[in-house]
Amino acid sequence: MAASQSERDLPSALCSEFLNFSAKDTASLWLVAADLQQEVYRHLAVYVPRILCQGPSGGSSNSSREEQREELACQLLLLAPLEWLLLGEEPASGLALLQEKNQPSPLCGHVFKVGEPTYSCRECAADPTCVLCMQCFLGSVHKEHRYRMTTSGGGGFCDCGDAEAWKKGPYCQKHTPTASNRDTEEDPVAQLPADMVARGYSIFSIILKYAVDMLTWEQEDQLPAGLEPPDRGDTYYCMLFNDEVHTYEQVIYTLQKAVNCSQKEAVSFATTVDRDGRKSVRYGDFQFCEQAKSVIVRNTSRQSKPLRVEVMHSSVVAHQCFALKALSWLGQVIQYSDGLRRILCQVGLQRGPEGENSSLVDQLMLNDSKMWKGARNIYHQLLMNSLLMDLKYKKIFAIQFAKNYRRLQTDFMEDDHERVVSVTSLSVQLFTVPTMARMLMVEENLMTTIIRTFVDHLRHRDLQGRFQFDRYTAQQAFKFGRVQSLIGDLKYVLISRPSEWTDQLRLKFLEGLEAFLELLKCMQGMDPVVRQVGQHIEMEPEWEAAFTLQMKLTHIISMIQEWCSTDERVLIEAYRKCLSALSHCHSSLPDGEQPISLSLAGHCVETFRYQVSQDKVSIHLPVCRLLAGLHVLLSRTEVASRFPEQLPLGELSPPLLIELPLRCLVLCAQVHAGMWRRNGFSLINQIYYYHNVKCRVEMFDKDIIMLQAGASMMDPNHFLMIVLSRFELFHIFSSADCRKRYREANKDVVQQQNTLIEEMLHLIIMVVCERYVSGVGQVEPFDEVRREIIHQLSIRPMAHSELVKALPENGNKETGLERVIDSVASFKKPGVTGRGLYELRPEWNKHFNLYFHHYSRADQSKAEEAQRKLRRQNGEDTALPPPVPPPLCPLFASLVNLLQCDVLLAVEGAVLQWAVEPSGGGWTESMLQRVLHLVGMALLEEHQQLENSSGDDDITFSYTSKITRPGEAPSTSGSVLALLESLQNAPHLEIHKDMITWILKMVANIKTMRERSSSISTVTISQGQGKEETVRDKDKAERKRKAEMARLRREKIMAQMSEMQKHFINENKELFQQSLEELEASTSAAAENSPPSMELSCVSQVCVGPRRVGGAERRQLVTCILCQEEQEVRGHGRAMVLAAFVQRSTVLSKNRRRNLPNPEHHDPLFMHPDLSLGIHTASCGHIMHATCWQRYFEAVQLKEQRRQQRLRGHTSYDVENGEFLCPLCECLSNTVIPLLPHTHTPDHSVDHPSLEVWLKTTSQQVAVLHSAHRKQIDGVAEGAGPAVPEGFRVDFIPQNPFSSSISEMITTFSMSTYKVGLKVNPNEQDQRVPVLIWSTCAYTIQSIERLLMDEEKPLFGSLPCRQDDCLSSLTRFSSACWTAAPVTTTHTHFIRLLSALVPDSQVENTPCILDIDMFHLLVYCVLSYSSVHSLDQSGRSVVDSAHLHLLHLVTVAHLVQILLTSTTEEVCMDQDSVGSEEEELTCQLHNTLRKHLNSSVLPEVTSGWQLFRCIKVGILPFLRAAALFFHYLNSTAPPADLLVTGPGQWEALCSYLSLPSNLLQLYQSQHTLLEPLINRWCCHPGVRQMLQEGGVSVRYPRESNQLIELPEDYSVLINQASSFTCPRSGGDKSRAPTLCLVCGSMLCSQSYCCQTEVDGEDVGACTAHTFTCGAGLGLFLRVRESQVLFVAGKTKGCFYPPPYLDDYGETDQGLKRGNPLHLCVDRYRKIERLWRQHGVAEVIGHAQEANQTLVAIDWQHL
Repeated sequence: MAASQSERDLPSALCSEFLNFSAKDTASLWLVAADLQQEVYRHLAVYVPRILCQGPSGGSSNSSREEQREELACQLLLLAPLEWLLLGEEPASGLALLQEKNQPSPLCGHVFKVGEPTYSCRECAADPTCVLCMQCFLGSVHKEHRYRMTTSGGGGFCDCGDAEAWKKGPYCQKHTPTASNRDTEEDPVAQLPADMVARGYSIFSIILKYAVDMLTWEQEDQLPAGLEPPDRGDTYYCMLFNDEVHTYEQVIYTLQKAVNCSQKEAVSFATTVDRDGRKSVRYGDFQFCEQAKSVIVRNTSRQSKPLRVEVMHSSVVAHQCFALKALSWLGQVIQYSDGLRRILCQVGLQRGPEGENSSLVDQLMLNDSKMWKGARNIYHQLLMNSLLMDLKYKKIFAIQFAKNYRRLQTDFMEDDHERVVSVTSLSVQLFTVPTMARMLMVEENLMTTIIRTFVDHLRHRDLQGRFQFDRYTAQQAFKFGRVQSLIGDLKYVLISRPSEWTDQLRLKFLEGLEAFLELLKCMQGMDPVVRQVGQHIEMEPEWEAAFTLQMKLTHIISMIQEWCSTDERVLIEAYRKCLSALSHCHSSLPDGEQPISLSLAGHCVETFRYQVSQDKVSIHLPVCRLLAGLHVLLSRTEVASRFPEQLPLGELSPPLLIELPLRCLVLCAQVHAGMWRRNGFSLINQIYYYHNVKCRVEMFDKDIIMLQAGASMMDPNHFLMIVLSRFELFHIFSSADCRKRYREANKDVVQQQNTLIEEMLHLIIMVVCERYVSGVGQVEPFDEVRREIIHQLSIRPMAHSELVKALPENGNKETGLERVIDSVASFKKPGVTGRGLYELRPEWNKHFNLYFHHYSRADQSKAEEAQRKLRRQNGEDTALPPPVPPPLCPLFASLVNLLQCDVLLAVEGAVLQWAVEPSGGGWTESMLQRVLHLVGMALLEEHQQLENSSGDDDITFSYTSKITRPGEAPSTSGSVLALLESLQNAPHLEIHKDMITWILKMVANIKTMRERSSSISTVTISQGQGKEETVRDKDKAERKRKAEMARLRREKIMAQMSEMQKHFINENKELFQQSLEELEASTSAAAENSPPSMELSCVSQVCVGPRRVGGAERRQLVTCILCQEEQEVRGHGRAMVLAAFVQRSTVLSKNRRRNLPNPEHHDPLFMHPDLSLGIHTASCGHIMHATCWQRYFEAVQLKEQRRQQRLRGHTSYDVENGEFLCPLCECLSNTVIPLLPHTHTPDHSVDHPSLEVWLKTTSQQVAVLHSAHRKQIDGVAEGAGPAVPEGFRVDFIPQNPFSSSISEMITTFSMSTYKVGLKVNPNEQDQRVPVLIWSTCAYTIQSIERLLMDEEKPLFGSLPCRQDDCLSSLTRFSSACWTAAPVTTTHTHFIRLLSALVPDSQVENTPCILDIDMFHLLVYCVLSYSSVHSLDQSGRSVVDSAHLHLLHLVTVAHLVQILLTSTTEEVCMDQDSVGSEEEELTCQLHNTLRKHLNSSVLPEVTSGWQLFRCIKVGILPFLRAAALFFHYLNSTAPPADLLVTGPGQWEALCSYLSLPSNLLQLYQSQHTLLEPLINRWCCHPGVRQMLQEGGVSVRYPRESNQLIELPEDYSVLINQASSFTCPRSGGDKSRAPTLCLVCGSMLCSQSYCCQTEVDGEDVGACTAHTFTCGAGLGLFLRVRESQVLFVAGKTKGCFYPPPYLDDYGETDQGLKRGNPLHLCVDRYRKIERLWRQHGVAEVIGHAQEANQTLVAIDWQHL
C-alpha cells in the first residue's frame, strides 16, 4: 500500500540518507551485533513509518510512480541489508550461486491464479483434486489420455512430481528427477555452508516473528516493544474491512456519504476492499478519522451487522504493510534453495516456550479468521511455497493442522469470509495425500474428529434426537452451508481406499464408522410426514436441507462401503455395528403394539397394524440403507458363505428389515396414486429426489436391495402378504371371491387402488428382476453401467452429456460410461447445429426391460413406444418380453421362489379373471401388462433351470405345473393358463396379443423340454425353437398379406381423388386461368432473375447506356401482409412499403482505429476507401400498405406506453427508436422502404452524344447553375452570365412524379436513414439527407457483392429473394429520393461530386483521388444527375447516355487509383514475347502516371502482364458492384453467364456494363480528352504526399474482413485470459475476460473497474468497445464461460453457442463438464457469415423474443 504524495517528494533528509545508505555496511554492523533482533527492530522502527504510508491515500496509490518509489525504498533500505546479511555477498550473485548449487525438488508447486486452466487426467489421477498446470500437462503423458480441463478458482497448486497423486506418469519432462537426486534422501540443509545456516536461522526467525506479531496485532495505536517510532505524529487512517454480507452498492453508497468522495473514487475503494480485504478511506488526525468511522457504522448497521472499520495509527499500518512485503520476500528467497526452504520450515514449526500451539505457524493458523483477506492470501501463499513443498515438514504441519482442526473449523463458522481465503481450505492439500490421510487417521483420529465436529455444529434436534431443519433462520442456513465443507474434508480422507490394513487403521476406521453411524442415526427418520386429509397443508415444510445433507453424504456412504469391502474383518465388524445401530433405531418405533394375523391362499403370517396413509413416515433411512449396502458386500466377497458363524445373521428379523424401506416405497406409490395431493410440493420434490440420479444410489436402490435381502430370508408367501398389507390392498385379494372384484362405489378410491395394484406388481417385478448389482446377481459393475446405458438409449438417441447426467457419478466424478459406450452404441457426428448423438446398436435391443427400475413414468412410456415402433419396422411382433436375467448370488438365490409362490399366483389369477370379464373400472391394462411380465419372468426362470440342469433331480422350479392347476374350491375358475388362452383372442386386448402368444409358446416349449427330459436326461431345444419359428413365419405371412391389401386399397383411393380433381379444374377453367396469370405477375422478383425471354436474348444484355433494355413493361403486383389486398406498384397509387432494418456497420472497415465522425459537422459526400463506417439496410421482404403499416406501428407504440406504466424494463425492440417486429415473421425492423415502379426503356430515337460533347454540355450546365446560385445568395446579376445550353431552364420546377402517400413514405425512410447514419435527431432540411440514402444504397450493394464473392456464388440469381427485393426497392428508391429534397441541394451535391472527376475552378477543397471510394462516387453521381437532367427540356438527350459516360469516367479514375496504389514487387514470370495490346496500353498508362508524378514516387515496372493482372483483379469488385447497381436501377435482366460461376465472367460483365472487355481502350480511345484530367488528378497535393509517406491505407482489391483467428485448442485461450490483468485496477486479475471476435482485443467485462461513460450512462467494457469497434454492435467470446455474446446497443444482447466442441460434438457453456474443447471451423464460419450478412441484430431480436429472461439482463454492464 503506497502513499500518493504527489509531487512533494520525501523529506530531503530521507533523500540524502537514500544516497548515503549502504546496505552492505548495515549488514556488516548487524553481523557483529550482540542482539541481532534489537538492531533489526531499531532499523525497522526508524525506516518503516518513513517509507510506507506517508499520506492521504495510504492504502492504495493512485499514482504508480509513488508505488514504484515505495517498492524501491523498501528494497534498498529494508530488504537489501537482510539479503547481504544472509548471503554474506552481493545479493544478485549470491542468489544465483545458491540456485546453481540447488537440486530442485521434483514437485512443481506452481500456485494457480484465478481462472488459470488446470488439467486432471481421468485415467491416472488418484482423485479429481490432482491437477497439473498447463506447462506440466503439455509435457506429460496425460495429454494423450482422457483428461478434464477446468479453470482454477485460485489457490491450489500443481501436483506434478507428487508420486502419490498419480497412478502413472507422475512427472512431466521438466520435473522428471535425475538419477543422482532420486536416491539421496539427505538433508538439503547440509548442502549449505554452516555459517549461512546459522545466519539463516536467526534472520528467518526474526523476520517471521516480526511478521506474525504484526499480522496478529490487535491494538490500533500501539506497537510491539522495540518498534515504537522515534517521533510519533497524530496521523491516523480510517481503515475499512471487507465482509461477505454487504453488497458493492451498499459500500459505495456509504462511502460517498462518509468521506464525501465521488462515485468513481467510491467504486475504486470498494473494488480494492473486495480485492485486498481492507483499504484506508481517510487520512488525518484521530478526530477526523473517528468521524468517518461513525458515519460508516451508522449507515451499514440497519439491516445487518455493520461494516468493520478501524481507526489505526499510521505507523501500525506501515508496519503491517511491511510485514506483508517481508512474507513475500521470504517466499521469494526460499525459491532459490531447498536448504533455505527447510530452515524456514523449521523456524516456522519450532515450538515456542509456551508449549502446545505456540509455533509461529500455529499462531498464524489460529488467528486466521481475525486477519484481512490480503494478509491471509500472502501467508497462505508462503505456507504453500514452504511447508507444502517440503515432504518432511508437510507431515509435521499436517499433524498440527489435524490437532487444531476443530478449533480452525469453529473459527471458520464464525468468520465472514469465503472458504477460499480461509486456512481451512488447505485441507485439500493435506488430506488428499493417501499416506498422509491414513497417518492422520491413525495418529490424530482424524475421521472421528471431522464427523464429531460436524455433528456438534448441527445442534437443532427433535425429541428423538433427529436433526430438525424446519424454519431455518438465515444465520443457521449460512452456518449449514459452512458446515458442509467438513463433509468435503471427510471425502478427501476417504477418497482412496487402502490396499493393506494395519490393526491400528482398522481400529481407528471402525471408531470413525461408529461416529458416522451416530450421525446417520440423527438422520434416520428426519423430516417425517403425515398424510393431510380434508384440507391442504398451510405451510410448505422445509425439506431441502435434509436432502442437501443426503446428497453431500452420498459419496461418503459409498466410500465407507468401499473401504469395508477391502478387508473381511472390517466388513464383519462394520456389519455388526450397523445392525446394532439399526435395532437401536427400531426399538424406538412406536408401532409394535397391535399384532394382527393375515391369511391368504392357505398361508398365515403375523405382522402389526401400521398404515402409511395414516401414520408418520419418513423418506430418510440412511442406517437401513447402509446395512443393505454392507449385506450386498457380504454376498459379493462371499464372507457370508465362508464365515457364517461370525455373522449375527440369526439376530436379523427379516420382517423388521423390510419394514422401513417398504413404507418408503409405499409412500411413493401412494403419492403416484394421488393420495397425498394435499401435502403440497415439498413431498413431491422429496419423491423426485429420492428417485433422482444424484440420490438414488444410496436411497431408492438400497431400499430395493433391502427388500431383496428380506425376501430371500423369508417365506415368499409371507413376504408378499406383508407387502399387500402395507400397500393397503390385502382386503381386495383376500376376500373369498376376490376374482369377482367387489364393487367400490367411490370412483376416486377405485382409481387409487388400481394405481396401487400396478405399483405393487411393479415392485415385485423390481425385487425379482433387479439383479445387476454385483453381489445380488452374478455380474460385474461393468454390466450395471452397460444396462443403464442400454435403457437410456432405448428411449431415444442421446448426447454424451445427457448420458453422463443419467448415470450416477462416484466420488471421483466418474460414471464408467466410456469403458462401455462403444460396445453398445454407435456415434453420429453433428452438423453445423445440434450435437453428436449415440444410437443403440440393434443387437442390444433384446436386453430391453420395460420395467427397468430407473425409468420414470414418462421415460417408460416413451421407451415402450420407441421399442414397439422399432419392432414393427423390423417386421417382428410387438411383444416386449422380459429379457433373460443373470443368475443370482447364493445369498439371494431364494428370491426366484417369489415367482411361483401361491400368493402371487392368486394375485395373477385375480387380475387375469378381471381382464376376462371387464365390467366397470375394476382393472387397468397396465395391471394386466405387469402380470404378463411376471408370468414371462417365471417361465424364463424355469426355462433356464431346465437348460442348466443335468437331470430331473435338481429342478426346484415348477411354475408351468402350478399355472395349469385350476383355482381353489370356493371360486372354481379356470387355471392361470386357461385364463391366458381365453384372453389370447379377446378383441379389447389387441395390443397385448403378441405377448400372450409369446407366453403360450414358452409354456409349450417348456412342456416339450420336460417331456423330453423325463424320457432322456439330456436336453436340447432345437425343436422347440423350430416350432416357435413356424408360428412366427405364419404370423409374418399373415402380416404381409394384410399390408399388401392395404396398399392396393390406398392406390385405388388416390386414383379416384386425382380424377375428381381434374374434372373440377376443367369445369372452372376460366377461374384457374386468371389466377395463374396473377401468380406469374406477382412473382416479379423471380421473373427478374429468370433467364430473359427469347426475342431479347439475341441482343446482348446491356444494363446501362442508351442501348439498355428496361423492365417497365412488366406489371408489378404485390400483396399486403396485413390486409391481404393485392395492388400494382405505381408512382401515383397507394404507397406500398417493405419492412426494413437500417444499421451502422463496420463490417467492411479497413481502419477500425478511426474515430466516429462528429455528427454535427460530418460531411458524408465523399466516402473514404477504407469504408470505416457504412450504413447497411436489410429487409425481411414482407410488403404492406403504408396505411396498414402506420396503423400497426401506432398500435405497437400504444401497447408499449401501457407496458411501460405497468412494468419497467425493456422489450426486445426499442419503440422510441422506431423499432418494431415485422408482423409476419417477427424480424427486427426500424423503418420501411416505399416500393417504386420500374424505370422506362430509353427512347432510342434520341442521338447519343460522345463523351466530349457530353462533358462540354454538362460543364456549361454546371456553370449556369453556379451563377444561378450566386444570384440567389447575392441577389445581383454580375454582367452577362455563362452561355445557357439550348433547352436548359434553371428555374424549371420538375413535377413530382409521386402521389402524396408515396412522398410521405419517402420522407419516412429518408429520416430513418439520416437518424441512424448520423446518430442525430431528424431534420428534413439538412442537406445531407439524400447523401445518406445514396450511401446506404452503395454500402449495401458493396457488402452483398463481397458476400457473394466470399461464398463463391454467382453474381445474379443466387441471392435469397428477401435480399433481392431489398436491393431492388432500395436502389429504385435512391434514384427517386431527390424529389423529396430541395432541387438546389441535389445540384450542389452533383457539382461537388463531378468536380472530383472533372476539376472545376469554382469548387474548393475537393478530396484527392486516393481518398474517394469510386463505387460510392459512381452511385452518388448517377443518382444526383437526374436532378440536373430534369432541367433539360430540350428533349434531345437521355439520362442513360450520361450514366454511361459517368461510368466510363469513374472506371478510368478507378484504374488510375489502382495503378497508383499497386505494389508489384514479386515478379512471377516475365514473358519475353511482346505483350498483348492490353499489356502495352497498361504500360503506357503507367508511364503517363509516372510522368505526371515525376518518377521518384511511382516505381518503374517492366512487366506489363503483371500490371494488367493487378488491374483486372483490383477492378473486379467495382465492376461487379456496378453491375448489381445498374441491374436494380434499370431492371435489366442479367446475361446467362452471370447466373452461374465459371469462365467467361469478365467478358459478360464488361458487355453487360457496355464497357470494352479491354478496359484500357476507354483511356486510349479518349486519350486527348482524358490526359488533362489524369494530369489534374495526379497533381493533387494529397496524392504525392500519401505516396511519398507510404501512407496508402487501402490496396485493391480490398481483402474481405474476417473474424479473428481462434486457436484450435480452447485451453490456449483460457491461458491467455488467465494472464490478462484488468487494465484499470493495478495488476488485478480480471473476473470475466472477454475476447472481441472482430478485432481481437481482450476486455475486462462485467466489473465495476472497467465501466466507462457513453452518452451519459455507465456501460461495461464490452458495450463501450462496441461503439468504437463495431458501431454499436459486438461479437465477443466470454472465455471463462465458453459462450459467444452478441451485443447491439445498450439494451440488446444474447448468448450464442460457442464454436468450440468436445469430442462428442457438444458445446460446454460454462465449462461445467471439462472435456477438452476444439475449434469447429464450420460453426465459426457460421458466426462469421452472420456477421458479414449483418444478421447479428436479427439473431438477438429473435433470441430475445423467444426467451424473455434475456430481456431482463443488463447488457450494458457486460
